[in-house]
Amino acid sequence: MHPNPAYRRQSQAGALDFARERGFGALIVASSGAGPDEVLAAHLPFVLEGEVLAAHLVRSNPLARLLRDGPTAALMMVTGPDGYISPDWYGEPDRVPTWNYLAVHLRGELRLIDEAGLRAHLDRLAANFEARLAPKAPWKTDKMTPDVLARLLRQIVPVEMIVETVESTFKLNQNGADSARLGAAAGLAAGGTPGLETQALAALMREVEGRE
Repeated sequence: MHPNPAYRRQSQAGALDFARERGFGALIVASSGAGPDEVLAAHLPFVLEGEVLAAHLVRSNPLARLLRDGPTAALMMVTGPDGYISPDWYGEPDRVPTWNYLAVHLRGELRLIDEAGLRAHLDRLAANFEARLAPKAPWKTDKMTPDVLARLLRQIVPVEMIVETVESTFKLNQNGADSARLGAAAGLAAGGTPGLETQALAALMREVEGRE
């Protein structure tokens, strides 16, 4: 996490809301192995209810195999829109380029849970994202042929993490003058780095509180 306190003013509730809305991140676990398997990672969607994060892994994933030996400490890293900021946009001399971004780190104990609840987990996960596609009728697991669903369920395992600590960085030029931040937001909105979520990032930069 970025050490500048100007970027870390987000409340824990606000950081959790961001992670809950994003619903996708990188799950990272340090294993006891050596070499390339010393740190394991998986990119996956999740649902966050209160401070309980629920997700699932492919059964053959090395991280899933590690959890067979018992719970382990884990980090879920959730990121949002990001983009390059040109110093020309600030309207001030002697500025350097930077990169603005949003990130939330959720830490806790990760464990396998009873597979009897796997279908209910998938329904909650799908419902979370299907609701964003309204007015489309939501997809549910009961739309699948039972035998096909059963076969697919055998290929994954449910996991759960109780979130113990929450850290966040919302780096949006809060450490400078409001005029510089808004100038950077305007430059970003006008073009920005192709392929990145520049409009969303520019909107966040306009809304954030600047330096006191």
